[in-house]
Amino acid sequence: PDAELEVLACLQRQNQATAREIRELMQAYRPMGHASVLTLLTRLEAKGLVTREKGPVGKAFVYLPTQRSRKTGSNLLKKIVQRVFHGDGVALVTSLFQTKPPSRDELARLERLLTDLRAQRAERKETGEPHP
Repeated sequence: PDAELEVLACLQRQNQATAREIRELMQAYRPMGHASVLTLLTRLEAKGLVTREKGPVGKAFVYLPTQRSRKTGSNLLKKIVQRVFHGDGVALVTSLFQTKPPSRDELARLERLLTDLRAQRAERKETGEPHP
């Protein structure tokens, strides 16, 4: 469900958070009650997408995304690229930037990413490693 994906995405951005922190971070775009956030986190934990640890203060648990949750996000994105953009990643990025043009900071981060990808490709070419 969308609400689970949004909670999971919020948690992945933070790398760890309490239910309260997640609720506060999502307040602007998806207001929910505390009990609702806890319910969604419990479902995600049952699915093996998050784990929880006792927090440093009080009764609150700190939630962390699992490796499996990161794979879930990747798999979801792969499905979207295949189904909506017929496997064309550039079309996905173009659509994204037409919907929400990148900020200067995002453009700088993208330039660094492209530089890194080019360097990795050149390194693979030198070592004869196949391209993913």
